[in-house]
Amino acid sequence: MAIKTFRPLTPAARFKALPDFAEITKSKPEKNLTEPIKRTGGRNNQGRITMRHIGGGHKRRYRIIDFKRNRRDAVANVIAIEYDPNRTARIALLQYPDGEKSYILCPVGLQVGAKVSAGEKAEPNVGNALPLKSIPLGTPIHNIEFIPGRGGQIVRSAGSVATLANREGGFALVKLASGEIRRINEDCYATIGQVGNTDHMNVSSGKAGRSRWMGIRPTVRGMVMNPVDHPMGGGQGKSKGGGGRHHPVSPWGQLAKGFKTRRKHKPSDTFIVQRRNAKTKAA
Repeated sequence: MAIKTFRPLTPAARFKALPDFAEITKSKPEKNLTEPIKRTGGRNNQGRITMRHIGGGHKRRYRIIDFKRNRRDAVANVIAIEYDPNRTARIALLQYPDGEKSYILCPVGLQVGAKVSAGEKAEPNVGNALPLKSIPLGTPIHNIEFIPGRGGQIVRSAGSVATLANREGGFALVKLASGEIRRINEDCYATIGQVGNTDHMNVSSGKAGRSRWMGIRPTVRGMVMNPVDHPMGGGQGKSKGGGGRHHPVSPWGQLAKGFKTRRKHKPSDTFIVQRRNAKTKAA
């Protein structure tokens, strides 16, 4: 994938940088592999806004992705690479010998015509899914399960990749992109390779209107609000929150910087071998 830029003929085009979609081979999705998405506008069943800055946007259908890779030892052909409006990664359309089709996340290097499979006996090639106990150490992986059979839950966004670092006592030690090393059951499945669309981080929409197409509404700083609307609002002129020094907080008073939101005694702490800051280790 490459990023295309534009001549600055308009203010929006000056900073616009968009993907060229050169890898896309099919424009419309498989209808039986999609389902409708109910648009809530960020509101709950009582009609109250529980998620701010959501509303509008283009109509979309959800693409059903096979995160579990349940078709073991069946070789499938990659017949198309498609755009998915619901995620940052591209998706690959697979077709099995019996005619069944499914979507998977498209890793870097997976092309139309390639063959992929899932199972303990599968080769550790790009796009194949294997249990962690069957993957060679040092292999880049993505779409990793936490619990065997549940389906991939982590390392699924564009450009994401983790590394299988070691195995010990029935667990695999997986190093995530954040630097965190996590202990995962070696019977959990993962897919070989790095998630595609690696240039997604370099995309610049160029204008506010494109965010509205994606269903993202404007966000206003708390400091420019009135005291009734935000703890940091009010003050004469450009004050740092309410007329006096005030630490940055959310609209409900939660500290925004430096306050740790992870519970102190979370059961999954025992599976974290090394924290992402690489200074402290879980007990």
